[in-house]
Amino acid sequence: MAQITASEFREAVCLLARELGVQRLRDKLVRVGALVTRRGSPEAERLAEQLYMLTGGLRRQTAATLGFFAVWNETLHSKLGQDGEERLEQLAEKVNACLDDNDEVIPDKEAELEPALAAYESALEAAVGRDLAYFDMLLKAVPPVAERLRSRRVDIKRATEAGSEPTSGD
Repeated sequence: MAQITASEFREAVCLLARELGVQRLRDKLVRVGALVTRRGSPEAERLAEQLYMLTGGLRRQTAATLGFFAVWNETLHSKLGQDGEERLEQLAEKVNACLDDNDEVIPDKEAELEPALAAYESALEAAVGRDLAYFDMLLKAVPPVAERLRSRRVDIKRATEAGSEPTSGD
């Protein structure tokens, strides 16, 4: 799994808070053992800071890390459904076929990786929206794939600011 930055983590938690509401998110995190109290600041950013510290940026195997992933996956599953998840698994296999046992891109499969990523991203975006799709992919990505995702996101932001939005495969 790629390591995410503090700002990426904050953005992911804020997305969950927008989906569920801050208090409902906090309640779910307490229910799964990620937090010990339902009380706290009603601001998503504060909750994100608290979770980031408890999880070590998702690098530590703690109750908070496991709880964050439980709530994240539950939220996405509710949007995807069983059929959507099965479809994504098939698409993920095509991405994974481009990686070796050390999670590096196989040089001969370099040309296959981008279309496989684009197909996965497109299917996920259709079900959950662009931002949730990006962070779901980033949270699951191995480092070389995560760097590609980050680079594509920067390209999309630049194109959007310039007034033309590229497709997922660009």
